[in-house]
Amino acid sequence: MARNICLTRLLVDVATPRWSSPSICPISDHKLRRSFGGSEINNHIQWLIEHGITAEHIGELIAGLCDRLIADGFPIWRGSIAMPSIHPMYGGVSANFVRGGATTIENAEYGSAAVLSFEKTPIYFLLGRGETSGRWNIAKGEGVDDYPQLAEFARGGGTDHLVSLLEFPKEAALRGVSLSLTSDRPGGFSDDQLAIVAKLFPALGLACYRIAASKTAADILAVYTGAKTSARILAGEIQRGKGGSINAAILLADLRNFTALTEVYQPGEIAGFLDEHFELIGRHVEENSGEILKFMGDSVLAIFPTDAEDQQKACMAALASARNILEANKVLNGQRRNDGGPDIGVDVVLHLGEVFYGNIGARGRLDFTVIGSAVNEASRLEKLCGTLEQELLMSESFATTCAVACEYLGSFELRGVSKRADVFKLADAVF
Repeated sequence: MARNICLTRLLVDVATPRWSSPSICPISDHKLRRSFGGSEINNHIQWLIEHGITAEHIGELIAGLCDRLIADGFPIWRGSIAMPSIHPMYGGVSANFVRGGATTIENAEYGSAAVLSFEKTPIYFLLGRGETSGRWNIAKGEGVDDYPQLAEFARGGGTDHLVSLLEFPKEAALRGVSLSLTSDRPGGFSDDQLAIVAKLFPALGLACYRIAASKTAADILAVYTGAKTSARILAGEIQRGKGGSINAAILLADLRNFTALTEVYQPGEIAGFLDEHFELIGRHVEENSGEILKFMGDSVLAIFPTDAEDQQKACMAALASARNILEANKVLNGQRRNDGGPDIGVDVVLHLGEVFYGNIGARGRLDFTVIGSAVNEASRLEKLCGTLEQELLMSESFATTCAVACEYLGSFELRGVSKRADVFKLADAVF
């Protein structure tokens, strides 16, 4: 558990204190200014449950809870909720409250300084001891010499810092949640206030779990299917055969002679090459409002959906992506050659047509993708790139719709396609 939460740690309040010992218990004469009965606690729990159902992010929870507790006399200066993330780029997320300031949401990227320095935080110490709660009397120097964040809090006037950890069910990588509260009042938090926080924490954890589960489902679905496709799936388009016909510009990119590299390089190196090229292809597709539907071995299939009345716009977006892909690929190859690596070319085909966009597959294992003659034709056109020694080819439907000068290369037979295809390239095809 320690290692998993470590990797998914958050940027803020990573300083997660150690169990309080009798020597650093809060000063007993700091009591709540008014009676805090069960009804007030239940009101906070009810608020957490209601907002746990409706809130879009954990920032709403930490901000709302801290404001409510401050109104009840809690000396809260700073507060944060930190959780693991299931995401290919981010290991964790934190929501950070500062009294009188804005609440911020921060993601901890894998390999970032915050993640790499995790061992120098109190939460790492706490996890290593198997503890679920901790506290430091910052005013007396507890933890200030060991943990940079506590030193920062002390310089800012912090006096008391406490953390609670709650473990989630173990079937997923969402291992748990931490709540950190920091006071700037002399003496810090009272015993009564600590007891109230302990009673509220399970409800807060449950609310955080609901938000994290929903966000994880949306994020991971978008990672694996694309943002537009995932939105349709989450909207309920999940039955096999459900979908519809759309007009789209199609971009098919294929890494040239890539199979031969698999006989020379190790699988890990091959995967690295694929990731580098797919990254630049994906970046330039997405920045022009396209969406990658599939990684197929060493090929990428992307679409740029369009209304029948605005097909030129989609074609121009796809063309801009293609040009940028080819330019970026040259830069990448130049960098790799300097390191003694291989030169990997990319062939791009652009087509325009009607496709079926929806759920295809077995009953219990579906793929939300595009099928149709236009997709098949794009695949067959790609085979002509090597024959014609061209990096970028366009179908007749694409060339006649886009607003740039194109050069006719001839009419060609395509395997499995009854009609010959007129093929074009850019008139100024210089990359």
